[in-house]
Amino acid sequence: MTDPLTMAGRIEQLRAVKAKSLEMGGPVALQRHRDAGRIPVRERVALVVDEGSWLEIGALGLPERRTEKNIPGDAVVTGFGTVDARPVGLIGIDATAVAGTTAPTSMRKQGRLIEMCQRQGVPIVLLCDADGGRIPDVMGWRFSGLPLDFQTFLKPRPGQPLVPRVAAVLGPSYGDSALHASTAHFVVMTASSSLALSGPSVIEAAIGESVSDTELAGPAEAQESGNAHMAVATEHDAFAAMSAFLSYLPSNSRLPAPVAPALPSAVDPAELERIVPFGTRSAYDMNDAITAIVDEDSYLPWGAGWGASLLTGLARIEGHPVGVIANQPLVRAGALDPAALRKGHDFVDLCDTFNLPLVFLHDVPGLLIGTQAERDGILRGYEALVSRIALAQVPKVGVVLRKAYGGGHFAMGGRPTHPDFLFAWPTAEMGFMAPETGVRTVFRRRLEKVRAEQGQAEHDRLVAELTEEWRAESEPWEAAAHLSFDDIIEPAETRRVIARSLTIAWGSHPTRVTGDHL
Repeated sequence: MTDPLTMAGRIEQLRAVKAKSLEMGGPVALQRHRDAGRIPVRERVALVVDEGSWLEIGALGLPERRTEKNIPGDAVVTGFGTVDARPVGLIGIDATAVAGTTAPTSMRKQGRLIEMCQRQGVPIVLLCDADGGRIPDVMGWRFSGLPLDFQTFLKPRPGQPLVPRVAAVLGPSYGDSALHASTAHFVVMTASSSLALSGPSVIEAAIGESVSDTELAGPAEAQESGNAHMAVATEHDAFAAMSAFLSYLPSNSRLPAPVAPALPSAVDPAELERIVPFGTRSAYDMNDAITAIVDEDSYLPWGAGWGASLLTGLARIEGHPVGVIANQPLVRAGALDPAALRKGHDFVDLCDTFNLPLVFLHDVPGLLIGTQAERDGILRGYEALVSRIALAQVPKVGVVLRKAYGGGHFAMGGRPTHPDFLFAWPTAEMGFMAPETGVRTVFRRRLEKVRAEQGQAEHDRLVAELTEEWRAESEPWEAAAHLSFDDIIEPAETRRVIARSLTIAWGSHPTRVTGDHL
């Protein structure tokens, strides 16, 4: 062995310590991890960041409470790299070492990485795979003394720009891993992962409920609750999804969103006349319409597993990133329920924060009504969404394809929310209520009297007559005449008109006015 009192000896010692820091949970734990279909954390890091770009910090960190068991890095890997040549900071939990549980050193490493990313204005990538807090390291007074600063752990300090956070949930993720995911602007889960505040063992001990990881918070459950934005089959798919999401966003909220080479739409915009059927009662998949408006292969769904009557996703139009918000006629005819309103609010906030203009595609019969909708918070959700749209400073362009009724129209960026441009197809209908509902509501007593005095046939004839009058009033021509619409356009012109409108709306500003989070 080289003399430790020489430089060569110290370098040899360093190499030995570094080698030990790379062992993760050791051969047995690593094999068990692989057998479960999961990739060890250091291999995950190598798959996420560009080759040769990784700079690790805190690799030699060790638990404050030492035992004979080796816990390299205190079960977390932190450092910096690039993704598609753009700098990012990365936190990767090592589930092969004490199940990735959290203790003071690991928390300190994570907090320092987050603070540095926020100070430098670079995105944060989170690889979540942890079983909560470590016992006995966080027992008793130690829990309150954890180096967890909620002034910096969850958000930037005052005056700092907001940075994108993306999280891949790659296994059972509880405790601070779940907290990490709750801060992320994009959460993608693999098929075998779960995401919850507390895991099954804690739940059973505390309240006696026996539940599996998947039953508690698997990908389907997490998407339905809005805790995850996408579910994929494999870890490789998750890393690709994170990279794709980041490609639409700037590195922080004070920078313009990155522009890509322009591509044509996958479907000829002229096909919109066929894709969207004439008449408001025929169903169709709004995703098909989106493919005829945005650049080919550019649409990335966001939150598809919850609030399904509203589609939200990132895309590009002539190379420029946009946020698309569109009704889905296949789900409740596109009516907006409380979950859809909450999703819309969060998506508008995401886009406005990171300088992505908003494109609204209206085909909405209104807001969901009834006892359950009220109990679920439809009123609060509606107020929050329309307020957030109105406050958004990025360009906002809307197109009414078929119908835009009641509060649903405003929740889709109607005129009171200050869109820069609002267009309609010649098939558009708008108003306080849909004709069929409006006639039966406003003329209820008259219709009941006609039925009683003249019979059902005369009642039905009057309903049809009044409905046709109401529908004529709802057509787009008078709206355009009174400037409620900026223009009526042919479906085939939709992509071109949106692209031109966004350019005009941006003017000479590459970002929104303040560049800071509201």
